[in-house]
Amino acid sequence: MTPDIAAILGVDGIATGAIYVLVAIGTVLIFTVTRVIFIPFGDIAAFTALTLAALDTGQVPGTIGLLVALACLATLVEVTSLVRKQDYREIPYALFYYLALPAAIALAVWLLIPLKPPLPVRLAMALLLILPIAPLLDRIVFRPIADGTVLLLLIVSVALHFALVGLGLLFFGPEGVRTEPLSSFHMEIAGIMLSGQTILIVVAAIVFSVLLYLFFDFTLVGKSLRATAINRTGARLMGIRPARAGTVAYLLGSLMAGVSGILIAPVNTIFYDSGFLIGLKAFVGAIIGGLASYPGTAIGAVFVGILESFASFQSSAFKDVIVFSMLIPILIWRSLAALHSEEEVDE
Repeated sequence: MTPDIAAILGVDGIATGAIYVLVAIGTVLIFTVTRVIFIPFGDIAAFTALTLAALDTGQVPGTIGLLVALACLATLVEVTSLVRKQDYREIPYALFYYLALPAAIALAVWLLIPLKPPLPVRLAMALLLILPIAPLLDRIVFRPIADGTVLLLLIVSVALHFALVGLGLLFFGPEGVRTEPLSSFHMEIAGIMLSGQTILIVVAAIVFSVLLYLFFDFTLVGKSLRATAINRTGARLMGIRPARAGTVAYLLGSLMAGVSGILIAPVNTIFYDSGFLIGLKAFVGAIIGGLASYPGTAIGAVFVGILESFASFQSSAFKDVIVFSMLIPILIWRSLAALHSEEEVDE
């Protein structure tokens, strides 16, 4: 391997790692607030890419049908819960937030499609369709079992991923898509050609990391999310509703997954089930960060991207094996580094 090839692989790995940074940080964000390892994060990114591809060709994306179906199901779950609690005054708010608002988004996008809007509007339309997905899934699947163990939530999250894969096949079909690059800009640095798409990916990862830092440290909502992540019971005693904090976390997660899908769509061919590998590789980076540290997660995700790039050059058939094999030493290291306390045994 020559230095020039190593440099090219390094740049490609950083660009891939930047995508994993967005997914990994979103995964950590949701986990710290809700204790849910949100496996379908990658699926939402893949659905965004499929949505944008459909909008680019003037077709109605399957996301509209998926969004309406999830909205109806979430409304049914919420209204049933309110009726059981005999909290009838909250029903109009539930109908607005869980049914009317997603339906209005779906209707607005459906009406805009025949007008053939420009690319920035299509990007906004794709993100608007994706934003409610994770909060609706939270209301349908995770909020009823919010007090369950982390293991239970993980098992349900894995089951939800397989359900979304089936829904993805139903609403989007089996065809793969690849969208046009968001920028045709190219530049050369030290003999290495950089595309505008690569620069956008890296810049997006940096911008979102900085914005999340500012959000958590300098906004009231961000501080409430941090309080919920540190101590759910203490946050509840201070007037912070963990359910509402979870909704905000899922909204931010949907946004980051949507941006990831938009950025990766011109780089890779995306299918309805492509999100699993994206989410799983980002999860390796999140594990390096201990599912708690955002800087550690970002560094781990970039490392995974670089490792995948060099592994692909050495043996493309085994690149995924090499990446996922990193989980073993990382988990052993995390287990040895973690502080263990002896469990008290009742006599």
